[in-house]
Amino acid sequence: QAQLVESGGGLVQPGGSLRLSCAASRSFSTNIVGWYRQAPGKQREWVASITSGGITNYEDCVKGRFTVSRDNAKNTVYLQMNSLKPEDSAVYYCNVPFWAWGQGTQVTVSS
Repeated sequence: QAQLVESGGGLVQPGGSLRLSCAASRSFSTNIVGWYRQAPGKQREWVASITSGGITNYEDCVKGRFTVSRDNAKNTVYLQMNSLKPEDSAVYYCNVPFWAWGQGTQVTVSS
């Protein structure tokens, strides 16, 4: 079964940056890949996505701050997060439709 592994999370101060990675166990070059996040006590929410052709979409509150990209040769999708805010704190997940969810990576934005 195809697996997704997220990494790159951590503790960062407000205004800082992080780059998350989503590595797949097999090629997903023909798949759309989404990034989601879930904060404590809240439902998981969609953050951004990238199609197989590289078209990107973002949730309004991250537009202009987050950038999603993909490297199909490495079976990896990235989420560059800049100008981070405390409200961005959450566990971040990547997902491919009909694939199992990964474990996620924790992002904490705090001074």
